[in-house]
Amino acid sequence: MNTQDHDKPPLTDEQRFQYLIAGISDYAIYMLDPSGHIASWNAGAQRFKGYRPHEILREHFSRFYTPEDRGSGLPARALAQALEQGKYEAEGWRVRKDGTRFWAHVVIDPIYDEHRNLLGYAKITRDVTQKKLAEDALRDSEQRFRLLVQGVTDYAIYMLSPEGTVTNWNVGAERIKGYSFAEIIGSHFSRFYTDEDRDGGLPARALGTAAREGRYEAEGWRVRKDGTRFWAHVIIDAVHDDEGSLLGFAKITRDLTEKKQAQEALEQAQLALFQSQKMESIGQLTGGVAHDFNNLLSVLASGLEVLSMSRQGGSDVKTLDSMRRAIDRGATLTQQLLAFARQQPLQPETRSINRLISGFESVLRRAGHSGIEFEFRLDPQAGSAVVDAARFESALLNLVVNARDAMPDGGRLTIDTAAVALRQGEVAELAPGPYVCTSVTDTGTGMTPDTVQRAFEPFYTTKETGKGTGLGLSQVYGFIKQSGGEVLIRSKLGEGTTIAIYLPATATQDREASHGDSETVLIVEDEPDLLDVASALFQSMGYDVTTAASGQEAMSVLASRDVDILFTDIVMPHGVNGIELAEYTRENYPGVKVMLASGYPQPALKLDQYRLGDFTFVSKPYRLSDLARGLRTVL
Repeated sequence: MNTQDHDKPPLTDEQRFQYLIAGISDYAIYMLDPSGHIASWNAGAQRFKGYRPHEILREHFSRFYTPEDRGSGLPARALAQALEQGKYEAEGWRVRKDGTRFWAHVVIDPIYDEHRNLLGYAKITRDVTQKKLAEDALRDSEQRFRLLVQGVTDYAIYMLSPEGTVTNWNVGAERIKGYSFAEIIGSHFSRFYTDEDRDGGLPARALGTAAREGRYEAEGWRVRKDGTRFWAHVIIDAVHDDEGSLLGFAKITRDLTEKKQAQEALEQAQLALFQSQKMESIGQLTGGVAHDFNNLLSVLASGLEVLSMSRQGGSDVKTLDSMRRAIDRGATLTQQLLAFARQQPLQPETRSINRLISGFESVLRRAGHSGIEFEFRLDPQAGSAVVDAARFESALLNLVVNARDAMPDGGRLTIDTAAVALRQGEVAELAPGPYVCTSVTDTGTGMTPDTVQRAFEPFYTTKETGKGTGLGLSQVYGFIKQSGGEVLIRSKLGEGTTIAIYLPATATQDREASHGDSETVLIVEDEPDLLDVASALFQSMGYDVTTAASGQEAMSVLASRDVDILFTDIVMPHGVNGIELAEYTRENYPGVKVMLASGYPQPALKLDQYRLGDFTFVSKPYRLSDLARGLRTVL
């Protein structure tokens, strides 16, 4: 220990305080006289401001202020506030000796003696430039984020309190939900949910999931200010402070209504395509079965016609009549199957739809019962369509019967017609253009969505066993499709049903077919049984008959003898088919009338390149009356 230290007198409290002040380098601590001139200077002041004591003592403290602050009188106001309030504290830019600026935290305290006489001011300044820059950077970042969030219009981005109250709101939220900032701040976010979701507690579960797992994400219906609904994709993120306490939730909502509608439209189109492919497959199978069955019925029906001409006893008559009725039912069934398969032979001609309905009105009314009130609303501008009149009437009757069955306790049945101009994609796969629309509307029980989906399937029925075959609507569907149109069902359970038929309109005027009589026949048929019974039927009508089992053989017959009428099957397995034979006959023997027959309908024969409209067509199984009608047509 240095003995000289013991010889020094002890420091006074004032000396210790001066040493303390002088040794502080992180704060500028100095005295001002009552007029604001610098009376003392410590190491911290020298470090911050750059002045040595001899350079700055007795200078006015205002030199540390920026020119703009000096010009506004800030130094004088600072001293005055210190006197009035006992203290002045503020932050602001100050200037160093070298002219650079720093951000200062300043405290000025007035100093009095024991008699309350002002001795001057104690001034403490701290350089907080780094803190200021950090705060400015944070504020700028927050401002940029705020501008970013506020500038987003495709997303609703906003904050919720821990309880779910809306605390801020961006322009995207205002656009999507319809509420202004002033209208929504302070409201609970559950107001955006549907009544059923609120009643089910979904808003609380969403916040609970976000708080527990950090995030909640889902899609669902939300409600705008005007009450309309939109399909929303929602994300809720929990927001915590550094200690892990929950501050609230960040919520992002996007309107996906258009996307959802597009997705539903795609799914509907895919379902329609699947249904169409399924119906097409069933139709192909049905058409093949019906064709084979037709050939069997043709043998039986034609054979019965021959037998009935030579019947003797009463019991024979009853038996033959019963057999004929059974065959008629079988033939009707196959025609219904072929109608669904779009393979029934049609005889289309230009007909006024209104005229067809008006001429058939009495039959349609009789198909109802006393409790049903009919209303016919036929638009005079509905126009004409190229259609098989008999098949159209049958289709309309099927629709009326279906409507009747849906109203066992009575109701209203309305038949409308209208001329419509369809746009692309407006009705299923129909091309744009003019159509005639015929609608049958009932006020009955309606259909479930599943029933609407399956209504056109063959053998599908919701009626009791024995009350229907399930082929009525499938027959309508097949006929309208085959005619180049479309059938739509609109129905709701308990609210009735509307079935609308669309047929391509034509500007051609309505016309009727002509009829006539005839004489001698060449029958061409590769099925021996059918050849025999057809020969017997023609002979029963007084015709001379010659036969051929193939197209090639028929050509030889035509070359060797005179023939007035050619009656030929279309589909023959080897060599010349019936169409080729008909074309050959027309070219080489123009005086010979031609009549075609087949168990296959015309569309299934895929012979559209030929002018089949030039020939009379008879569908198997045929009876004597069918042949007679065909003969009157060709002759």
